[in-house]
Amino acid sequence: MLKAVQILGWSSGLTIISQRLTKTRNSSSSSTISLKLSTFSSSPRRILSFIPTRMSSSQSGSDPLPKSQTFVSVQSSGDVRKIKFCQWCGGPTKHEIPDGEEKLRAICTHCGKIAYQNPKMVVGCLIVHEEKVLLCKRNIQPSHGLWTLPAGYLEVGESAAEGAMRETWEEAGATVEVISPFAQLDIPLIGQVKTYFTYVIFLARLKNLDFAPGPESIECRLFGLDEIPFDSLAFSSIYVTLNLYLEDLKKGKVKFHYDVVNGFTYGLFILRPGSSPSDIRAFTLDYHLQP
Repeated sequence: MLKAVQILGWSSGLTIISQRLTKTRNSSSSSTISLKLSTFSSSPRRILSFIPTRMSSSQSGSDPLPKSQTFVSVQSSGDVRKIKFCQWCGGPTKHEIPDGEEKLRAICTHCGKIAYQNPKMVVGCLIVHEEKVLLCKRNIQPSHGLWTLPAGYLEVGESAAEGAMRETWEEAGATVEVISPFAQLDIPLIGQVKTYFTYVIFLARLKNLDFAPGPESIECRLFGLDEIPFDSLAFSSIYVTLNLYLEDLKKGKVKFHYDVVNGFTYGLFILRPGSSPSDIRAFTLDYHLQP
């Protein structure tokens, strides 16, 4: 399975992807700096590029990660009894276990369709440039004014890598080259929001230094590895991702990581019972896998 995750999307059929996006953004001027990624393998790899066409607008220091102990199986956390009506025909639902299945489902009493509750995928980029990482200060709730990696929900019809590059463009105005998958965090939310998030982060590099905050960001900035604002990060998932990256650098090799992150939820925060909603360190890594 791990091997399949590592090669997913990196077959010989991978090509440069072009998309057109219209965006009002502030200019950011800086001299071009050559990229150095000394910690990566020297073996050749294919690069996935997101190249938006700019169009005119109508308007002018870190704490160590908790240690993983044992794997905890993840049960379905969705409350199907809250689904009262069919999303297709509007008919009332009944709650039963369909033939051949093992979980309680909401079944429409009119059209018979079953409402399946599926994981939501969040995709983003860990952008590395000359031993610095690109972070965005959020201009929206939750976590307004805190720092995050450019990331957001995957849209229908796009691959995970395409979605990560699109989110990077929308939030940071940056065009990037995706190098490889870096981390998959499975987050079974069991608190206020009863759903399941899969958080996929790709390692990427800037194509140039022409980036600027989009509507959802107040500021975008490259941070040195010793300057990362761990006390002002927006989400536990960002805290985990950046710590994994720093640990990899210490070991001299960047790897792919798979983690199950558990806790109670507050928005997209992952919290232990009794912890503050602002404590992004209040989580547990119940399973960690890497090559």
